[in-house]
Amino acid sequence: MSSHRRITFCLSEDPPKRLDKALARDVPEAAALSRTRLARLVDAGAVQIDGTVVRDPRAVVAAGADVVITVEEAEESHILPEAIALDIVYEDDDLIVVNKPAGMVVHPAPGSPGGTLVNALLHHCGDDLSGVGGMKRPGIVHRIDKETSGLLVVAKSDAAHHGLAKQFEAHTVERYYQALVYGVPDANDPRLRGVKGVNFETGNILKLTTQLARHKTDRQRQAVLFQGGKHAVTRARTLRRFGTPPVIALMECWLETGRTHQIRVHMTHAGHGLVGDPTYGGKRKIAKTALAEPLAEAVRAFDRQALHAAVLGFVHPVSGADMRFEAPLPDDMAQLLDLLAPAEARA
Repeated sequence: MSSHRRITFCLSEDPPKRLDKALARDVPEAAALSRTRLARLVDAGAVQIDGTVVRDPRAVVAAGADVVITVEEAEESHILPEAIALDIVYEDDDLIVVNKPAGMVVHPAPGSPGGTLVNALLHHCGDDLSGVGGMKRPGIVHRIDKETSGLLVVAKSDAAHHGLAKQFEAHTVERYYQALVYGVPDANDPRLRGVKGVNFETGNILKLTTQLARHKTDRQRQAVLFQGGKHAVTRARTLRRFGTPPVIALMECWLETGRTHQIRVHMTHAGHGLVGDPTYGGKRKIAKTALAEPLAEAVRAFDRQALHAAVLGFVHPVSGADMRFEAPLPDDMAQLLDLLAPAEARA
């Protein structure tokens, strides 16, 4: 039989009109309940206002109302621990920062029931896990794709999960990626000036602003929209160029928002898909005059999207300290760059 805890408080002066927003503002910090979790609790009938269960998150509330929230204590996860080695960049009582290898799924799914980051974390953390969401499990507050390598922060405590989730929701987390793409984005390219959602900022920084949503016919893909969907903003600048004329670029990309496949979709929309991306970038013909055939073949043979989460920065959700971590390029991307180095364009 599951146990429960009751959280009681009063709404303070001038509450937001909507119940979910008022709860999010006034719920005690120690409860570690995000607005998303609160909305689910309202829907489940776990929230009482002045003794009456309220299931409408848009219900109008008044200052001084007595709130009782009933929360089920975390249950054991059905996901099994697995002794999988982790590249741990940082760890304390509240969170872990890991450098995820390409090929590892973050969370179990029907096609990937085991061998995931969560399986590894369950083994590593033992009983010291977040119970956010009603299930005792590591607090996954963001993800990177299976074939993308790099940095992830994972919550161990409920307070860390709540605090990190708020930072991701507010888009205050610093996230920089490195990507190898076809072509070189340039503000002087007349083609790019005609692509909707593409602009350049000072310093030849490419800015992409669109909406993103699941593709209508292929549920594994995301699609660029300009009405509906979720707002998405990506910026990118060129770090290195390869070929004569340049046909491959190493880009630094950073996110203002964090949507599924965002960098991959946006760079493809701009006409600069990622090397090795089987879903969006694919393989492209490279002129023999631009890049020697052995180098072009090495680019074509790269078997995953060439994308690495290189920098992750945030405020520690418990201590308040500024945290910033960097992860070097994985071996496969570093080796490809070494092969391309003799063809680097100097400008």
